[in-house]
Amino acid sequence: MAGMSEVGRLFNNNELIVAEVLQSAEAMKAAVSHLERFMEKADTAARGKVILATVKGDVHDIGKNIVGVVLGCNNYEVIDLGVMVALDRILQTAVDKHADIVGLSGLITPSLDEMAQVAKEMERRRFTLPLLIGGATTSAQHTAVKIAPEYGGTTVYVPDASRVADVVSQLLNPAQRAAFGQANAQRQAELRERHRQRTHVLVPYRDARARRPTFAWDQPGIAVPCFTGRRSIDDMPLADLVPFIDWTFFFTAWELKGRFPAILDHPQYGEAARDIYDHGRALLQDAIGRQTIRAAGVYGFWPANADGDDIVLFEDASRQREILRFNMLRQQELTDQTRPLRSLADFIAPIESGVIDYIGAFAVTAGLGIEEAVRRFEEKRDDYDAIMIKALADRLAEAFAECLHARVRREWGYGAEEHLSGEDLLAEKYRGIRPAFGYPACPDHSEKGKLFDLLEAGRVGMALTETCMMTPAASVSGLYFAHPEASYFTVGRVGRDQLEDYARRKGMPTGEAERWLSPSLA
Repeated sequence: MAGMSEVGRLFNNNELIVAEVLQSAEAMKAAVSHLERFMEKADTAARGKVILATVKGDVHDIGKNIVGVVLGCNNYEVIDLGVMVALDRILQTAVDKHADIVGLSGLITPSLDEMAQVAKEMERRRFTLPLLIGGATTSAQHTAVKIAPEYGGTTVYVPDASRVADVVSQLLNPAQRAAFGQANAQRQAELRERHRQRTHVLVPYRDARARRPTFAWDQPGIAVPCFTGRRSIDDMPLADLVPFIDWTFFFTAWELKGRFPAILDHPQYGEAARDIYDHGRALLQDAIGRQTIRAAGVYGFWPANADGDDIVLFEDASRQREILRFNMLRQQELTDQTRPLRSLADFIAPIESGVIDYIGAFAVTAGLGIEEAVRRFEEKRDDYDAIMIKALADRLAEAFAECLHARVRREWGYGAEEHLSGEDLLAEKYRGIRPAFGYPACPDHSEKGKLFDLLEAGRVGMALTETCMMTPAASVSGLYFAHPEASYFTVGRVGRDQLEDYARRKGMPTGEAERWLSPSLA
């Protein structure tokens, strides 16, 4: 434990990276496992007890797991409740285990609302424990504006594992706790005031629609796919996905910033990056050879037209039977008087044009079998490889999406002659886009329900949680647009007028639509 305290100190001083901490923890666990049988049981003086959980509706846990190992290395007792953890279980465990701190994690935007609900319930039950907030979609501003006001205790945003030990140490140190809490409260008050003073110049929704981009629509200019309907890929060879992996984001999972391959020669942590890269590739080859994880997916093309800001999908080219509508949002923030205000619906021929257009859709996963693979590593007390295999599965899922998009462009015809290098693919030097629900151009996660129904994604082992998080976690889904001018953009803030129109188009109560779109509301 003295050795691990030194590991924690070095990590907190940025002298070790996350992967090295995990490797150290793995060595410690192996040693302790061997020695425990020779030792009498005794109470150990942990520095404090921390509850960690990924909130209800969310299944992502790589960051949370890294935080747990780092806290363990700093001699804190960590009670990790896992993923999809209901509010009541989190709080009851905190009471039953006499916890000192509660830590919440989440990846998708609906998780932010769930965290606020946990904070509100902590206030109702008169908790006084500090509350830690972390995860990819969280931020200092959101914590200050949406979560901290719900709870009278100290609520702290922790951006990554490198900060968590210092934050927990100050929160649990009687000599530092009050000053840290006051400074944290002051920073959050400043963020709330800055947020309050922000102005969003929104045009009325009716005017925003009038400022849509205009395109010349004619049938000969429409790309026609070689088939319509759904096709599944029940067992995608992982080896075929490896050339499409973007390794830059693999290192991001380990909290190492820098582009691949330059990161391998980084003056500070290049050697560690090379070690992670070599180990990751070896583990990947083992997974491919043993087929410990598998990939599957489904995709297809459908005749489609835009009806206002809705994209209407039809059963066939006769357009007699409507299958479903994807409801899209439109930009309303006026940042440039000459710039059009866009919606993804703009890239599909309007129904009044009389032109038959097409849209594609997909859902892929590289996480089949991942839970069993992780369980085997955890049984060996191997946190490093347990996290590593999840990080690799995430990269394979993204690679699958890129690989499938290349196939789709060929099958749609407009990409039949493209010859792109790996660098060109990563730079997206091709025609067409594949936006995902929950991301800036279409921020409403709930539309994924329609997408999964359309694709019958359950038949390839994929599902959605109640907050529309995809399972397995190593999954990607979205739409395909073939229009030459199609590009990614951010919807930004939307006004009450568009919110009400959107709710009407979805057939959803305005309050429910407001909940799904809360991060996007002006």
